[in-house]
Amino acid sequence: MAELEQHEGEQDIEKKIEETRQKFKNEFLQESTDKYDSRDVERLDKDDALVEGYLQWRLCVVEDALKLIDESLQWRKEFGVNDLTESAIPRWMFETGAVYLHGYDKEGNKLFWFKVKLHVKDTKTIVDKKKYVAFWLERYAKKEPGMPLTVIFDMAESGLSNIDMEFVKYIINCFKVYYPNFLSKMIIVDMPWIMNAAWKIVKSWLGPEAVSKLKFASRSEVHGFIDPEYLPAHMGGTDPFKYSYPPLPDDDFQTPICENGPIVSEDELESKEGDMESKDALESSFSSEVAVKPKKVNFLEDSLRAEDNDKGETSSRTKGARKPLTTFKGALLDVSPAEELSFGSAETEKRCLIILSNMTKNKVAFKVRTTAPEKYRVKPSSSFCEPGASVDIVVSLHGGSQASPQDRFLVMAAEMDNSLSQELAQFWKEVQKAKIMEHRLRCHVVESLKQTVSLLRDDTVETGSGEQQEFHTAALDDNIHFTSLMRVITCNARLEQKLNSCLWVQKVLIGLVLILVLLNLLCLRLLTSSQQPS
Repeated sequence: MAELEQHEGEQDIEKKIEETRQKFKNEFLQESTDKYDSRDVERLDKDDALVEGYLQWRLCVVEDALKLIDESLQWRKEFGVNDLTESAIPRWMFETGAVYLHGYDKEGNKLFWFKVKLHVKDTKTIVDKKKYVAFWLERYAKKEPGMPLTVIFDMAESGLSNIDMEFVKYIINCFKVYYPNFLSKMIIVDMPWIMNAAWKIVKSWLGPEAVSKLKFASRSEVHGFIDPEYLPAHMGGTDPFKYSYPPLPDDDFQTPICENGPIVSEDELESKEGDMESKDALESSFSSEVAVKPKKVNFLEDSLRAEDNDKGETSSRTKGARKPLTTFKGALLDVSPAEELSFGSAETEKRCLIILSNMTKNKVAFKVRTTAPEKYRVKPSSSFCEPGASVDIVVSLHGGSQASPQDRFLVMAAEMDNSLSQELAQFWKEVQKAKIMEHRLRCHVVESLKQTVSLLRDDTVETGSGEQQEFHTAALDDNIHFTSLMRVITCNARLEQKLNSCLWVQKVLIGLVLILVLLNLLCLRLLTSSQQPS
């Protein structure tokens, strides 16, 4: 019954997606095609996940989703989002370190940091700052499609001069309109009390669909969302990361540990594999009971036997590994699974399989890297794939290690010249970066059925009418705070105007006093000169 309902739900979503596309073509594209970037229109026509994201954000109401798509695509063309590159952004923005991506929260979502104290309101640079934020969001959306972000506003040592409500509203719109379903949560850390009214307004800007995503936390409370390893020292964390540019901060992918133990470098790996092959050949020749005299070597027979051994070894190695169900179609290799490796707590859930399929006419070299090399064993971690062939890669947890949503894997691939018998280590040193295909995989931790049921029960008890009542109360509070804030701003403007007037009067009085002093000195000089005898 549940499967039938799920199937009907999927069919309904597919109909909504097709209806949205058709209405967009009929109602928006026919008016003017110059409003949008043709690349965005093409992506909207092919990417089901993109259209589904807009629909889900607007509760599957097609008309509302169309308005969102129209506004989003116009913004993308206005800001030239598809052409935003590192060189298109002023260098000084990267050097300030006010905005960057680094680390993960406890749910495995990437952290998008805003260092508020480094922001200064300036109308001359506001457009560049907006493009700078769009650059980071678009960069992450391409690297981790469908994976949400957690926004961190670090308010430490910030004041009223650092608050730019126009810029904050733009950031809200990025997640509310331009990148729907992209926000996991927004955490305001260590906020000064004087800014309470301003951030209450931000809560109203988010709207009812995202108001629950806004979290206010102190330095100690933020540990409930993020582990200390990804928090800076002033928040009580242990993260040694210090922003510097260049290069841009990114995931620290490293070479994983092979099944026989850690490897120092790829060169050493190649030499070790060669030594092992030589050792195996020597042992097999000495342990043979039949080969007393020298005999002729049949290379065809040996190669067939080796191929059979490889097949047997591969089947035993992949036994018990979780089989992938989805596939990413890459330029050089098809990667299965497409997005994530699923690990669990049971022994049978500690191994996953990555299948690489070469769809090109050339040999393709590949290697796998990870952000947690001490936790995983990958075999093979570096090899090549023949044209039209597939390679099975087994990823297994080592010892008592547990998978984490923060863990990532990077599959790198590059075409090799079939006519050259080049060593892999040397090949990766010489290959150009532009010719390397990269695909990232994240880890998903599968919970047991009992844990899932208990969590669902807890969520059911906690949610309900209380949330609606809280939202309405918060909305009333927001209006009150907004009115209070506007009064404060108006009073400040009046005081500033009066202060400027006082300063002007003071300058005039000082000028008059100086003139009087000069006149007195002149009179004294005239008197003294007239009293002197001629």
